[in-house]
Amino acid sequence: MPLLTLLREGSPLADPATQRRILAEGSHRPFELALAESGLWPLRAVGLRVLQLNVGKVCNQTCRHCHVDAGPDRREAMSRETMQLCLDVLAKSEATTLDITGGAPEMNPHFRWLVGQARALGRHVIDRCNLTILLAPGYDDLPEFLAAHRVEVIASLPCYGPVNTDRQRGDGVFDKSITALRRLNALGYGQPGSGLELTLVFNPGGPSLPPSQAGLEADYRRELATRFGVTFTRLFTVTNMPISRFLDDLVQGGQYDEYMQTLIDAYNPTAAAEVMCRSTLSVAWDGRLHDCDFNQMLGLGLATGLSTHVRDLDPDQLATRPIMTGQHCYGCTAGSGSGCQGALVPQGGS
Repeated sequence: MPLLTLLREGSPLADPATQRRILAEGSHRPFELALAESGLWPLRAVGLRVLQLNVGKVCNQTCRHCHVDAGPDRREAMSRETMQLCLDVLAKSEATTLDITGGAPEMNPHFRWLVGQARALGRHVIDRCNLTILLAPGYDDLPEFLAAHRVEVIASLPCYGPVNTDRQRGDGVFDKSITALRRLNALGYGQPGSGLELTLVFNPGGPSLPPSQAGLEADYRRELATRFGVTFTRLFTVTNMPISRFLDDLVQGGQYDEYMQTLIDAYNPTAAAEVMCRSTLSVAWDGRLHDCDFNQMLGLGLATGLSTHVRDLDPDQLATRPIMTGQHCYGCTAGSGSGCQGALVPQGGS
């Protein structure tokens, strides 16, 4: 019996290898064929501008669509020694940005040390924050720390109202997020001329593509300012990737094939040319190297013959490396495209 059928009958979605098998099954158009027809195969890196570290899977939330499968019960956390290896790479590479993610990255015990070291190297630092951690006991001075180190905050807020946000991220998350945003605003985050960037992130609540990023940003600005007095720098829209918890939802709900076809039908070659993996390198909590955070969660390492761990990383070798791809990559290339920096092309771009 096909694996997808077995999982639909109630077996839990298991390890990354199982997810890769699901994505490889069926008669869907191979992503590599779409790239080839666009003149982009093999997809290659075009430099290294962003070093993204997943510093652990520990989180104070358990979100419905989390592709990291993070939560309070996880224990994986990047060590200070591995962080130092990453900083060594940062110092000798042309990367201008250190992008720190999780889990809740702030829950890693070495988070503040890492931020301080990266800022001392003159690098731009991004903290991918779930907002509620800023109110948790022991972390409630984080807004001041982030502001003092001029860290860009990129924060998930799936809706400008409580119902959809709480459905996706947990009861009470919206109200806590608004409180955290107000604290950040009071420190200058999201305020014109402050230099403290506050980016919000939207992702759909189910199996559909995001709406126009520009149009939705206007809605967020109006509603958050009018109803809550909250301001921000920009909004990113992100497509739900068919991996981890969201893949499980799709399989159990019998929507996997339909969603994959939606992504495939919306393939945009202009977005494919701009995908984040071409200028980003992802480092897992244990130091393993991946082309992106999504590949990391699927256990897809770099191409054969390349470094596998940050201790052996050669920035020059990896700057033009071939990118490992799969069916999940349709999620980053559908419609206006999607990635850690939001939409990749203007609405309607092709």
